[in-house]
Amino acid sequence: MTDVLTGIAQVAILTFVLTSMVGLGLSLTVQQILTPLRNVRLVVLGLVTSFVVAPAAAWGVAALFGLSDSQSLGLLLLGVAAGAPFLPKLAQLAHGEVPYSVGLMVLLMVVTVAYVPLVLPLLVDGVTVSAWDIARPLLLLMLLPLAVALVVRARYPEAAKVAPILNRISTAALALGIGAAVLVGLPAIWDQVGTGVLLATLLFTVVLLVVGWLLGGSGRAERSVTSLGTAQRNLSAALLIAGTSFVATPEVLVTVMVASLLLTAVLLLTAAELGKRAPDGGQGAAPASAEG
Repeated sequence: MTDVLTGIAQVAILTFVLTSMVGLGLSLTVQQILTPLRNVRLVVLGLVTSFVVAPAAAWGVAALFGLSDSQSLGLLLLGVAAGAPFLPKLAQLAHGEVPYSVGLMVLLMVVTVAYVPLVLPLLVDGVTVSAWDIARPLLLLMLLPLAVALVVRARYPEAAKVAPILNRISTAALALGIGAAVLVGLPAIWDQVGTGVLLATLLFTVVLLVVGWLLGGSGRAERSVTSLGTAQRNLSAALLIAGTSFVATPEVLVTVMVASLLLTAVLLLTAAELGKRAPDGGQGAAPASAEG
């Protein structure tokens, strides 16, 4: 049964990533994505919160809760890896600035590919990380479908009509994938109760949400995206590193998996709450073609 649920989760998450990237590419233009990134101050603050504040918060929270070395390392892996396909979906739920979320997602992914192999060996003795191993799934499953969809949208504007259908599929796939992943991970989650990992992850997430909001721009739409983008770590990259570079210490992978599930749940709830509080028809409303 576990193998079946694992397979369902993997297929569902893959479907979510592909349909969300294609849907975004068909609903937006390159100009819409790049325009928010011309704000140098906003970009610099986004990079600082994701690649300076996040690792520092992971280290500080792990020390505060007295986590074991393996648990601390698992949280640190989430701290150094940023950029994930969930961000635009979170931006839609929060009625944030969706084009900015796509641009920020791409920027954080690109920096992560260069940042993690350079920084992680400095923080953890004896570890080596391949930049290509991190970049390959991001390029093939996220950036390539997004780029192709943007080209199709530029050549055939009427293709934007397909975007709402893809967004509905991506939303359903995300719900199915998370549900299956939670069922598979329940034993691991239960084992972590009382170890401090759950509370540490919760505090880590809240700290990043607050810092991202405070430093994330001039308006609610920008702040909500930067806040969610700072807290949404690159779970795929962290799981990849934990599963390949720390095979001898499986607790690292378990910590990353459990923390990833809790972090995702908190961000989905936060995004939904922000969406409820967003002014109707305000700046943060997602474009009609991008809504699921």
